[in-house]
Amino acid sequence: MSLSRIALSSGRSIELTELRMSSTYGGMLEGYPCKPVNDMKVTSLRHQADRTFPTTPVHLVPPAREYPDQPAGAFGPVEVLPAVACIGSFRSTVVSPDLDAVSHRSALTLIWFQTGLDVPSGEDADLALRGVRWEELAQDYEL
Repeated sequence: MSLSRIALSSGRSIELTELRMSSTYGGMLEGYPCKPVNDMKVTSLRHQADRTFPTTPVHLVPPAREYPDQPAGAFGPVEVLPAVACIGSFRSTVVSPDLDAVSHRSALTLIWFQTGLDVPSGEDADLALRGVRWEELAQDYEL
């Protein structure tokens, strides 16, 4: 059973089978949101996704970055990512037309950021998430 279905811009339907959400800046004791901090956060999420889903390719949906009108600190200008960091495991029908669609599926692990705690669903999912190039990024596997 899937948690939700997302309609990609390409017309493909993908199923969310597992979702991990965390506060983007949760546990940040010192400093401020800036490019070096955000880059470390993204790298950490990628490592976490690779460890959690080792048999599936991982793709980062480039996050929106905001630059509020605040004075720069020692690490450069303030740069803010959306509040919620997500890692999701997705499944869909096969990518390769040469494979048997009954005994094969395709899979992709996605990392993305969003503003709220809503589970992405249908055509209401974020446009960047819906724009994922599944056919280029996903990997087919046998059931």
